[in-house]
Amino acid sequence: MWSGGCGRSCSEKSWSCRPVNEIAQIYGQIQTAVAGAERVFAVLDEETEDKNGGTLETGEKAAVFFQNVCFSYEPGTPVIRDFTLAVPNGRKVALVGATGSGKTTIVNLLMRFYDIESGEIRINGQNIRDVSRESLRRNIAIVLQDTVLFSDTVRNNLKYGNGSAAEEQLTAAVEMSQCRDMIGLLPQGYDTVLTGSGANISQGQRQLLAIARAFVAAPKILILDEATSNVDTRTEKAIQDAMHSIMQGRTSIVIAHRLSTIRDSDLIVVMDHGEIAESGSHEELLAKKDRYYELYMTQYAGFAV
Repeated sequence: MWSGGCGRSCSEKSWSCRPVNEIAQIYGQIQTAVAGAERVFAVLDEETEDKNGGTLETGEKAAVFFQNVCFSYEPGTPVIRDFTLAVPNGRKVALVGATGSGKTTIVNLLMRFYDIESGEIRINGQNIRDVSRESLRRNIAIVLQDTVLFSDTVRNNLKYGNGSAAEEQLTAAVEMSQCRDMIGLLPQGYDTVLTGSGANISQGQRQLLAIARAFVAAPKILILDEATSNVDTRTEKAIQDAMHSIMQGRTSIVIAHRLSTIRDSDLIVVMDHGEIAESGSHEELLAKKDRYYELYMTQYAGFAV
């Protein structure tokens, strides 16, 4: 066998290097384990979420008011600056603007995923800081761009926000969100188990189920954050019609990049760097020929003004 000039065969050299390679592999695994442990312990060390607070009294109304709200993820770097906005009961308000303008942050503050630094957020006059997170979130349904489903049956996923929902409510929600045909094609229909958080269905189908789940919850306040971003144009139109029905008489906040989804909003708010740049109806903002007009022309005329 060839010795390669060092007096040892290739097989001997390979054998002598084997312990070193194994040590290197073990070291890599240890580094990965340490990094994972740091993340686990970071979560365990987080303070327990405060569950104290009163009950949100909504009744038949759910008017939302942001007053001089300021917020920063990092101290000294404000994300929301002196934000004031009234969302009247039963109205649809849309937030638009460039990526990073603070649209989703406003929703996060309303849900109390983060607490504001200064100012107030009130629902029917109640400061949400005085309301328990559980009571607050029980009255709000949110559909995000990134869909979260559980490894459970379709039925249980739909009933997640309203465990006591009757079969008639499920059927109505499925009809409104254009899910009937899709669920009908699943092997066991409503009893089909979604594996891997919905990995056995498409992204668009997951989005439809998330919208249906929000309908089943029958919330006082409905939040849609790019809710139709993962569906085709035809399905989007059907969902828009369904959302128009579900929003009737319900306070709604819609975040959208596609302006076609918010043209019929009662109020459109254009955000820029955490502040309100302009607001008004679709027609009013087009007539101003300012920020909203530029966004509209960029999307539908094919050029920026």
